[in-house]
Amino acid sequence: QVQLVESGGGLVQAGGSLRLSCAASGNIFRIEDMRWYRQAPGLQRELVAAITERGSPYVADSVKGRFTIFRDNDKNTMYLQMNDLKPEDTGVYTCNAEIHLGPRDYYAKDYWGKGTLVTVSS
Repeated sequence: QVQLVESGGGLVQAGGSLRLSCAASGNIFRIEDMRWYRQAPGLQRELVAAITERGSPYVADSVKGRFTIFRDNDKNTMYLQMNDLKPEDTGVYTCNAEIHLGPRDYYAKDYWGKGTLVTVSS
């Protein structure tokens, strides 16, 4: 059984920083792409950042220059460093990962965390 658990959310003033973590645990053989999504109240969920197994990052234009995504494959953990936070960054941040459970798993399965709330006050 695989679990993704996010942590690091909270309340911060505009201009502040937070670091989110997404830890994967369970019967994991290999993790491919990992992603951070966020959903603001009343809006659709959007992709914020993604990172490949080898560490190639992608960040959305709306957070480019402020957010950095990275991962530690030895710890099965992904991070999102968020600097210069703005009120529009408020939302529930959820991690997603493509995970192989064993060497015979040709296709990775999608797993999701439950999310962590980030609130940025003006």
